[in-house]
Amino acid sequence: MTDGRPQVAPTLLYHLYRGVSPLLAPFVWRRVAGKLRDYGVAEPRVRERLGHASLPRPSGRLVWFHAASVGESLSVLTLIHRLGAADPELEFLITSGTPTSAELIAKRLPPRTRHQFPPLDTGAPVARFLRHWRPDLGIFVESELWPQMLVRARAAGVPLVLLNARLSQKSVAGWTKRHRTARFLLDQFALMLTQNSRTAENLRAMGGDPDRIREGSNLKAVSDPLPVDQATLAEVQTALGHRPVWVASSTHAGEEEVVLAAHRQLLRTHPDLCLLLAPRHPNRGDVVEALIRDAGLTLARRSTGALPEAQTQVYLADTLGEVGIWYTLCPLVFLGGSLKEIGGHNPFEVMQAGGAVLTGPGAYNFAESFAELLQIGAAQEITGAETLARAVATWRDDPHALEVARAAGRGFLTRQSDQMDKTVAALLDLLPQG
Repeated sequence: MTDGRPQVAPTLLYHLYRGVSPLLAPFVWRRVAGKLRDYGVAEPRVRERLGHASLPRPSGRLVWFHAASVGESLSVLTLIHRLGAADPELEFLITSGTPTSAELIAKRLPPRTRHQFPPLDTGAPVARFLRHWRPDLGIFVESELWPQMLVRARAAGVPLVLLNARLSQKSVAGWTKRHRTARFLLDQFALMLTQNSRTAENLRAMGGDPDRIREGSNLKAVSDPLPVDQATLAEVQTALGHRPVWVASSTHAGEEEVVLAAHRQLLRTHPDLCLLLAPRHPNRGDVVEALIRDAGLTLARRSTGALPEAQTQVYLADTLGEVGIWYTLCPLVFLGGSLKEIGGHNPFEVMQAGGAVLTGPGAYNFAESFAELLQIGAAQEITGAETLARAVATWRDDPHALEVARAAGRGFLTRQSDQMDKTVAALLDLLPQG
């Protein structure tokens, strides 16, 4: 069964991929199965990678979301909630490849939703998966373009959507060199919804049908806010009293030194200022504590249960799952992973808590988003300790300037939410009528 649209012919490169994939499948299976088993995943769930479902297919129409890992998987939950509210009879399936994503999704599954690991991208597992689940709509999130999964799903009559499409410039350049194969793969999609106009232009340059490309919303910008434990928030607020605070969050090795140098500069003119420092990986707490002491700064450490005192210059928040508290506590946030070539982290989590963002130049995973946020004034880019100290001082000393930045962020999120309504309508239009 096909969808009735004229089809672009498969290319030699695709045929080569299809021919080689069965030969490589045993080696790929050994690797991915080993990772899942090492994580403690039960054997029936490990076999999902071979297309063997561990759950029954629900009756009724099923919408299938395929995402790469944690961020992409969690970003679709809000959309599932909205689709489920629009049509209470819809059922949902999320596939993602990492055990971490499966674990987190399991804690936040919307009603009528289940998770499976995706089949390996080779003939038998994909066919087995499609025979069991028989999805009525397939939605691939961001840049998860698995050729056989796409081609076989379309051949089975499943309308396919590329959602929240995001492609790096390197990826675009690579696909442009393989224009015919890129055009063939993009032809599998009935609809491509991009995060922004730049990605829409890139998809057209790669051979995507302009009639099927639309600018949509960024799913991460409309995800639910991070959780906040109100008791902990109140406790830390009381401990800080009226002291001014700024936050450096999701920092990586090589970035804390810059942040601490900036804080030392700020203390010259703001002697009661407290830095709340939340490293991306809390298990680096001992290393970061040593850096703070080497910088000649006093600290209290969250993982020990300590609270900031009057003389505490740095509050080291080396715990998991509490970032939402820190963003709620203070609207002025430097977001790490951006001073080094790491790719950056999600600025929308800061904005959803009402904050404004400072970023370094290395946030390439969010390049298109930051380009717009910088343009509208919801974010500022810094390059080192001096520019970071100057930006923090400006926003701390000028509440109006900080509020303008926060308002720009709120406006951005509102526009993304409005776009989400259009996304829901477009997806419902593609679903076959029940």
